[in-house]
Amino acid sequence: MEVFELMSDMGHEQIAFCYDKVSGLKAIIAIHDTTLGPALGGTRMWNYDTEEEAIVDALRLSQGMTYKSAAMGLNLGGGKGVIIADSRKDKSEELWRAYGRFVDSLGGRYITAEDVGTSPEDLAIVAEETEFAGGLMHKSGDPSPATAYGVFVGIQAAIEHLDGSSDLTGTKVAIQGVGSVGYVLCDYLHDAGAELIVSDIYEDKVERVVRDFGAEVADPDDIYGVACDVYSPCALGAVINDTTLPQLNCRVVAGAANNQLEERHHGDALRQKGILYATDFVINGGGVTNVYHEFHPGGYSKELAYKKIAGIGGQLHRIFETSEKEDIPTHVAAERIARARIEAIGQIQRIRV
Repeated sequence: MEVFELMSDMGHEQIAFCYDKVSGLKAIIAIHDTTLGPALGGTRMWNYDTEEEAIVDALRLSQGMTYKSAAMGLNLGGGKGVIIADSRKDKSEELWRAYGRFVDSLGGRYITAEDVGTSPEDLAIVAEETEFAGGLMHKSGDPSPATAYGVFVGIQAAIEHLDGSSDLTGTKVAIQGVGSVGYVLCDYLHDAGAELIVSDIYEDKVERVVRDFGAEVADPDDIYGVACDVYSPCALGAVINDTTLPQLNCRVVAGAANNQLEERHHGDALRQKGILYATDFVINGGGVTNVYHEFHPGGYSKELAYKKIAGIGGQLHRIFETSEKEDIPTHVAAERIARARIEAIGQIQRIRV
């Protein structure tokens, strides 16, 4: 792997490799772009098959965070941390404190929070070693509910764009992954009258959603082909690929997962199939928006944070309209809007005293 070439191609500023022998910590922190502000992005704990896979994931996720913050109108850049470990058995106080010290060593260029495999309790330990940790229980807390709310608003916007109404009564939504975000999304959708079809690799999570919301169950390998209005990927990324695309039987792809497109051309393929794609880094922007409000001078306000998150619907409408007007896929339209803000702010004259 040519790491520097990959960084150049994707526009990254920095990669930090973090290792602690005592705790067994193996972590990678990727900082993509800090034009708009410090790089904020959660830390993911995942048992990657290879170190190269972890590096690529950190690079892709951090790039997505840059676009996400830009599209949400936040004064943040994009970063991401990944820890190579099993979240169900490898966590320890020593590991989290070691990781916190590495985060602190970056001097505020990177601010961490929760992601797949991590929790507010984990971040509380990280915060013992650094002030650059968000999503803390005594502040904004777990960002998952905020992410779920943004996805719910985004699904409403997508259905409204297609049907002229945001009413989700009877709308069939196939949700892949019903963990922290997926479960709360199910709650929102159930209250709105949607019909739920769910899958997850963990049986206990599926059973909970069936019990609480009367959802139907699909095998994890079959969820892509379920006949539905909305396919909502809420687990890991790269789920829109050469294998799954022919199976899709939906009108909309709208979910919480990051980097849903395995390759850029898969976004083009969705458009060719007549499937509306609610660009991942916009629709899942609720979590970062919620954490961002922890760092407001006046302190965290859930009311202000959720008011900002509700704007995801309007931003998606803008992207859908731009896509149609310019005859381009929605992910390209979203990137153009995000890059335009980064470029505009980046060109503002610096005043030195």
